[in-house]
Amino acid sequence: MLPHLWKSALLSGVLAVILGIMVLVWPAITILVAAIFFGAFLLVTGISQVVLAFSVRGSTSGRVLLFVSGAAAIVLSVLCFLSLQESILLLAIWIGIGFIFRGIATAMSAITDRTLPGRAWEIVIGVISLIAGVIMLASPFESLATLTMVVGIWLIVIGVFEVVSAFGIRAASREPVTAEGATAPAPE
Repeated sequence: MLPHLWKSALLSGVLAVILGIMVLVWPAITILVAAIFFGAFLLVTGISQVVLAFSVRGSTSGRVLLFVSGAAAIVLSVLCFLSLQESILLLAIWIGIGFIFRGIATAMSAITDRTLPGRAWEIVIGVISLIAGVIMLASPFESLATLTMVVGIWLIVIGVFEVVSAFGIRAASREPVTAEGATAPAPE
C-alpha cells in the first residue's frame, strides 16, 4: 500500500496548489461559484428538513422546528438564486454567524472545563473566532474577499507540503522493512 500512497499524496498536493492558484487568480469567480453552491445547499437541506418534519415521529415542537428551519432555508435559497449579490451576502452572513457560534462554544467550554488540556489556547481560538465572526457580519463583502485570498494562499501552502510529503512517502516505501517492522538500512 505504501508504494502507491505517495501517488495520491502527490496528486492531492498538486490539485491543492492548482486550486489555490485559481482562487488567487479569479477570486470573484470563486466567490460566485461558492455562492451558487451555497444556494443549492440551502435548497437541498431545506427540502429534506421539510420532508423530515412530516415523516419523523418525534415531538410536535421538534417537527415544527424542522419545518420552520427547512422553510427558512428554502426561502433563503430562492433569494440566492434570484440575486447572486444576495447569495454572496447570505454566504458571508452564514460564515460570520458560524464563526460567532464556534467562538462562543469553544471559549465557553474551555472557560468552564478547568481540566481541558490546552485550555488557554482554546479560549484564545474561541475569542479569535468570535472576533472573526463579528468582522464578517460588520463588513461581509470585504471580509469574504479577504477570506477567499487566505483560502487560496492556504491551499497553495498545504499543496506544497503534500507534494514534499509525497516524495518522503515514496522514499520511505523504497526502504526494505525487517521482520520486526523497523526499516532496514538500504544496501550500499
